[in-house]
Formats: sequence, structure tokens, C-alpha cells
Amino acid sequence: MPAAIPLRYRLAHFQHLFAGSSHAAGYYAYVWAETLDADIFAAFAEAGDAFDPALAARLERIYAAGDREDPMALYIAFRGRAPRIDALLRQRDLAKTGS
Repeated sequence: MPAAIPLRYRLAHFQHLFAGSSHAAGYYAYVWAETLDADIFAAFAEAGDAFDPALAARLERIYAAGDREDPMALYIAFRGRAPRIDALLRQRDLAKTGS
């Protein structure tokens, strides 16, 4: 076990993930939500303004649509592309740096 992985992250602590499909699906949903959150915040960072009004208006369209439009189509309309995991990896300090 690498020294960088403290005791609280050993395999036994994740055993409940493999005990049934419902918990694993829930865990996946949390990670997907974090991925979207990080990618959305990255859009504001790229715009250079965490309160960019035009970007906020495009994001609001996702929330206002409810369940009337395809969520992925709404996201692509907001971001100009599908979600990427890059921002979440950077947030967790897991992004590949240099070669």
C-alpha cells in the first residue's frame, strides 16, 4: 500500500460499495454530480468571472427546464460540449501535469 494512502482509504472501507447495486449506483450519482459541478465552475473560471451574467443565464436554462428537455442537450447548449472529468481531477489534485 502506498504511504500516501492513509489507513481510512483501505479497501475494507469501500466494501459496502460492492455489497449491492443500489449503493454503488448512488455513489456513481454523487461522483457524476461532482463532475458536473467542477466542469460548470471551470466554465466560469475560463470566462474570468465567477459571476459572469451571460454564462449564468445559460446555466439557469438547465435549472429552469425541469424534466421537459434532455439534460445532456441542455448541458451541451450551456458548455458547448459534453461534460469532461478534467476539472474534477484538477480539483482533487489528480490531474496529470506535464510529461
